[in-house]
Amino acid sequence: MPIEFGFWRIDQKIREINFEPMTTESRLEEILDSNITIAAPHLMVIGRQVRTSFDKVIDLLAIDVEGNLSVIELKKDKTYRDIVSQVLDYGSWVRTLRDEDIARIYHDYVTTWHPDRQASSINDTFCKWFKVKAMPEELNSNHELIIVAGAFDPSTERIVTYLAEHHDVSINAVFFRFFKDGEREYLSRVWLREPSMTATEGRSDGVHSDWNGEYYVSFGINDTRDWNEAVKYGFISGGGGPWYSNTLSLLEPGARVWVNIPATGYVGVGQVIEGRVPVEEFMTINDAGGRVPITTLPLKIATAMKSADNPDKAEYLVGVSWLKTVPVSQAIKERGFFGNQNTVARPTTEKWNHTVERLKTRFGID
Repeated sequence: MPIEFGFWRIDQKIREINFEPMTTESRLEEILDSNITIAAPHLMVIGRQVRTSFDKVIDLLAIDVEGNLSVIELKKDKTYRDIVSQVLDYGSWVRTLRDEDIARIYHDYVTTWHPDRQASSINDTFCKWFKVKAMPEELNSNHELIIVAGAFDPSTERIVTYLAEHHDVSINAVFFRFFKDGEREYLSRVWLREPSMTATEGRSDGVHSDWNGEYYVSFGINDTRDWNEAVKYGFISGGGGPWYSNTLSLLEPGARVWVNIPATGYVGVGQVIEGRVPVEEFMTINDAGGRVPITTLPLKIATAMKSADNPDKAEYLVGVSWLKTVPVSQAIKERGFFGNQNTVARPTTEKWNHTVERLKTRFGID
């Protein structure tokens, strides 16, 4: 059962700000289209009001940094159980989409809803949004389903949880509440299943297996995160929001991690030697051999947001002893490799087993 939020204004006297239903769900669709990070910070919208081959309409279609698609469906006037059935039906159609279908959907999307963006291709927009150099070679190898609603009845919550936990369906629900204080409006969000829970399993490729004990890590390169620094000073990191930093808590000393740079390839394998800490608390060895806080060194990572400034958005680091690494220019990438948008995952799919076995061979690791 999701947590119910309450809001109170306390600057003058304590006064509760009451929940008010949004006048139309189309407005919520518009809000999510303009800023999908409100619901899912790992996604980029590529379609709105997408018509399927069986003449139904998907509210929003999105893509993640690994090229996997996400169906985002608002409850609207459907019953709770109908929306679950509907989104599963949409998933059966989305899994058939080819690269050219995805490009066409994006073209229709910007033409209809954002004509000012028509000059940019899906490739250009993808690279700019996710801050990568190229789109993945393989798109839509997996997909996820997200239901947006104001609330769920208990039986539907049980159905979604059952599908996710026992049948490896990548399905989740996000709940929104609207609050109004005079002319000001507020929006709150709660997930049915914590995103870090789904990260322990990874996306399903349709074939479930036991977890092989190997951890997947996504290392996103940006203005404050550099792979050369991570190799030299022994760390992996994530930040910019709980979605990206919470899953680092899965890693404990002794865990083995295989590091993938999104849309680039696998660049390293190592063993965790220190659990998650804020960037300002991470200690490393400087060039003189002394043990110092990493933030005292002239590095990109030293400029990342600190927990004292904003603990939710701060950068968090995990200490790693590297077994084998390669430069970004030599990243290892093969068709059929596992990819995931979460910073850390414990995948339970045959694709992950295949990926690890191939990486062992490529890296020369037992």
